[in-house]
Amino acid sequence: MSIYEYSVKNALDEEVSLKEFEGKVLMIVNTATGCGFTPQYKDIVNMYEAYHDKGFEVLDIPCNQFAGQTPGTDEEIRAFCELNFSTEFLQMKKSDVNGENALPLYKYLKEQKGFEGFGNGPKGLAMSAMLKKIDKDYKNNPDIKWNFTKFIVDRSGNVVARFEPTENMKKVEELVKELL
Repeated sequence: MSIYEYSVKNALDEEVSLKEFEGKVLMIVNTATGCGFTPQYKDIVNMYEAYHDKGFEVLDIPCNQFAGQTPGTDEEIRAFCELNFSTEFLQMKKSDVNGENALPLYKYLKEQKGFEGFGNGPKGLAMSAMLKKIDKDYKNNPDIKWNFTKFIVDRSGNVVARFEPTENMKKVEELVKELL
């Protein structure tokens, strides 16, 4: 299967085929409005503004599976993001990324790029410690661990990287620039 065979619903409940992004570099990210990583929206918006004209797209998929940090309706989430971060990229319907109700797209993404760790920085160590309390075996499954996990897809539709929320956004941007 190819990434372009999947579709997701936008915030207006309309199907959006990923085929629309063929030939583009795509960031697919599960987001939250009330998370410690929510300020990453600023970096994502800056990347979108800097590289959109060169073929960079963002697929923002709000998710409420991590400590209930994305309350509200799709409309409320969109208004929050537009007001606080001036988002202009495509925001999807709030969806699950793990479990039996996970979007098929996310099942595919996790098959392509599994969890490789949070790194050794303070945020990474804190995330590891927190997740060990929730799931002692968290390192050995591909599930999304937290909000703002980013998947990067190249212009040919290959899932080339998975960045955990603890990763420095400059590394994410470096890869995007390289792929453009």
